[in-house]
Amino acid sequence: MGFGRRIGDTFRVPGRGFRRGITVLVVLLVAAATGSAVALTAPSLVSDLGLSSRQQPDVQLPAPVPALSPLAADAPLPTPAGLNGVLDPLARSSALGEFAGVVLDPGSGDTLWQRSPERLLVPGSTGKLLTAAAALLSLNPTERLSTKVVAGPTPDTVILVGGGDPTLTALPEGQDSVYPRPARLDELVAEVRRAVPGQIRKVLIDTSRYTGPTLAQGWQPADVPAGYIAPIVPLMLDGGREDPTLQDGPRVDRPALAAGRALAEELGASTVDEGVAAPGATVLGSVSSAPISDLVEHLMRTSDNVLAETLAREVAIVRGGEPSFTGAAAQVLAALAQAGFDPSGAVMADGSGLSTADRVPARLLGALLANAAAPAQGALDTQFLRPILTGLPVAGGDGTLDSRFGTSNSADGRGVVRAKTGTLTGVSSLAGVVTSDDGRLLVFALISNGESPATVRPRLDAIAAALSRCGCR
Repeated sequence: MGFGRRIGDTFRVPGRGFRRGITVLVVLLVAAATGSAVALTAPSLVSDLGLSSRQQPDVQLPAPVPALSPLAADAPLPTPAGLNGVLDPLARSSALGEFAGVVLDPGSGDTLWQRSPERLLVPGSTGKLLTAAAALLSLNPTERLSTKVVAGPTPDTVILVGGGDPTLTALPEGQDSVYPRPARLDELVAEVRRAVPGQIRKVLIDTSRYTGPTLAQGWQPADVPAGYIAPIVPLMLDGGREDPTLQDGPRVDRPALAAGRALAEELGASTVDEGVAAPGATVLGSVSSAPISDLVEHLMRTSDNVLAETLAREVAIVRGGEPSFTGAAAQVLAALAQAGFDPSGAVMADGSGLSTADRVPARLLGALLANAAAPAQGALDTQFLRPILTGLPVAGGDGTLDSRFGTSNSADGRGVVRAKTGTLTGVSSLAGVVTSDDGRLLVFALISNGESPATVRPRLDAIAAALSRCGCR
């Protein structure tokens, strides 16, 4: 089977009402677990809620009991022989096609089980792990990507300058974007109107921050209307989506122009054209994204291709490379090598894993995750890489794993496995963390090429779930 389009990594972000309800539920559950729920009967709060109140007797509350306990550092470690006995029968299935996999102990970094760990395979969206790690190691995790408007060459002209933030949204305050806490176009418009009291007749769009082609090797033009990707430029609204509320909705073919037109409409300008801001041009308005660490978490959870490509280019810029597909891929691998990882053999044509020209060994995916999941007292890089871990989807719970792990031989992994998915035609991958039956945190990375994802994905889920069921000693 040939490699082709991404067909499985889709996730629609819940609306604000859903998230608000979940937040309230969690707060109430935490309050109940700690014994503080009795505060809900306090007279002042009851009155605020419009309920009748009466004096409550003093109650001596029991000491709170932690609802969750940390994993024991000395939990038994699976043995290679134990893992071989459980995983080998599953990994030998011919239905997996070309297969590679590893299981590691993040505490020591030791490999506990492996099958063709150096085999170079198309990773699909698990290739985003390379970009996410490079971004966290190269960029300040608290840094934000900005979009600004500067003065143009004439008083009635402004220039919209792309700063690499694809999360800038056209949605007004109060409407949810697919991105976390995005910068908003209406805020930028308000700043510009305050700075320019006169009539604005022309908007120029400056996309000079990035260079080279806007579509990568191994992508197809049809990927844009299909919603997998947008042309990669440093200026766009809502990741180039036609509908800013749909994670995987169709994209526009000229996202920078669409952003310029949206700004022009809000400012009452009649002309939109391309241009480059002069050095030191007066800034009329500026808005910024959520922090890099939050963007990486979102990237892991939703597998957003445009966001991955943007972060890869920002890595290239901060490292002095060319902000193109070629330059970004080279700098991502260079950043990993500088941090002590071994990217030898890996070939990336993009930063998202959407390209069928990408090749990555399972060994590298495992090493990145093992470092991110290492004990807190470990290397400093571990602290920087934590957002990779916290952003991983939960099996059967959220993100690209919300509908996975539903068969009888994988259901044990629901709520226990957290992993990044990867799916193209003929490509399936799964890489993440799982807690064994003995309470030991393990890292795994699994890649399959050449077979249908409909056949392979349940088998990868079963391998991860098997790790959750066994002590494997």
